[in-house]
Amino acid sequence: MEREYLLALDLGASSGRGVLGRIEDGRLRLEEVHRFPNLPVEVRGTLYWDALALFREIGEAIRRAYRETGDRLAGVGIDTWGVDFGLLDERGRLLANPVHYRDRRNEGMAERVFAIVPRERLFARTGLQFLPFNTIFQLMALKTSAAAELERAACLLMMPDLFSYFLCGRQASEFTVATTTQFYDPIKKDWARDLLAELGLPHSILPPIVPPGTTLGLIDQRLPGLPDGRIPVIAPAGHDTGSAVAAVPVSAGRGRGDWAYISSGTWSVMGMEVQEPIFNAAAFRRNFTNEGGVAGTFRFLTNISGLWLEQECRRRWALAGEREIGYVELQAMAREAAPLRSLIDPDHPWFLLPEDMPAAIARFCRATGQPVPESKGAYIRCILESLALKYAVVRGWLEEAAGTRIRTVHIVGGGSRDELLNQWAAEALGAPVIAGPAEATAIGNLMVQAIALGLVSDLPAARAIVRDSCALTYYEPGAGAGWDEARGRFLEIMAKAGPMGREE
Repeated sequence: MEREYLLALDLGASSGRGVLGRIEDGRLRLEEVHRFPNLPVEVRGTLYWDALALFREIGEAIRRAYRETGDRLAGVGIDTWGVDFGLLDERGRLLANPVHYRDRRNEGMAERVFAIVPRERLFARTGLQFLPFNTIFQLMALKTSAAAELERAACLLMMPDLFSYFLCGRQASEFTVATTTQFYDPIKKDWARDLLAELGLPHSILPPIVPPGTTLGLIDQRLPGLPDGRIPVIAPAGHDTGSAVAAVPVSAGRGRGDWAYISSGTWSVMGMEVQEPIFNAAAFRRNFTNEGGVAGTFRFLTNISGLWLEQECRRRWALAGEREIGYVELQAMAREAAPLRSLIDPDHPWFLLPEDMPAAIARFCRATGQPVPESKGAYIRCILESLALKYAVVRGWLEEAAGTRIRTVHIVGGGSRDELLNQWAAEALGAPVIAGPAEATAIGNLMVQAIALGLVSDLPAARAIVRDSCALTYYEPGAGAGWDEARGRFLEIMAKAGPMGREE
């Protein structure tokens, strides 16, 4: 059985990849077989995902994997981002390209929903945080515009479910990604159909919900270049953060609730793994969410706008015709900049979709009475220090809501390679940080498939394999000067900017 190969198809907001994995001598071996860009397309003011181009790349990744493994390819699983979806007609045809969560159609939709179902009641029912692009607000946008595809829809599939359907023909919604919609009821463990009915939104289009580890079917024999129907399509944790958390290398003997995770990348998703959803007043006040996890768990977390800010600064500087600067060079420049000089709230609305990220940061600094960064290194240092301080704030909020003490923070995902951010996170948190694995999402995807196929017994065993397979880096808080004062100043800056970022 150790010779069995699995393929994780991991699609992120900017790129996708196919990663082959196999367990050999108790260790997970990885090989990337295909990487491809995920390039949204704007047409007449609407920002779309190019779903068919992505599916073509998914097929290419499977073909490359099969060429390497042949009949030893035991399963394929797809994970993507949450909240976005495709609509199918009664014949199972895609009605329109899925719209990107950053599209402006979502503006004002939360207020329309709250006018019918108040925020407090919506949270009490779903336990989900309020983000302007949650699926429920996207559906309200379609209803408000009288979109033809909503009227014709027979089935709604979240993005990983849509691609799995394209592969094997089964219409189902995997649990972890279903919980990102804001119309899943974690108490009843089913869709909150009556909630959608109250909002005048269709609920007959919702497919059955299946747990992570479900075998959905066999790859359609019409997909060229593959054997007829031999390869199972397995639902991993379809939400990429769900897969990433499954790969957190925490020891089974650790006390529950004494560790937190940050899935660090374009977003920094920070939270705890809990056995039951947390619906208390502190969770509502701090805009926390309860999303589905693996092995009957929930992910109690919040989204922090992560390395998106750095990515957008770099993109803007390149658009301005300046020399393209690599991330290693930007890190070196940030090290040389003055410490803790200018701080921002990474989640201020000005940073959600600005045309010019450096200009938005400068505007925030002026509005809060701080010096504007004077160099590229100062901008990057501002971003990374602010993220580290936001982690410290969120850690306190988590402890308040969960009634526990977080002693260690695990950072997984691509951001776990960011040595500056990780060290500054340890300083800001005043707690040890364990970084790695960087490939957490693909690894978690593979581990859920392995559990489903009986190659690994359970989640603790899978995490033990991750610990034994991946190089982890440990960061301890040192005597970094100024971090205690910076935490207090950061809270003052957040308060001055306002909870929803009023323009000053």
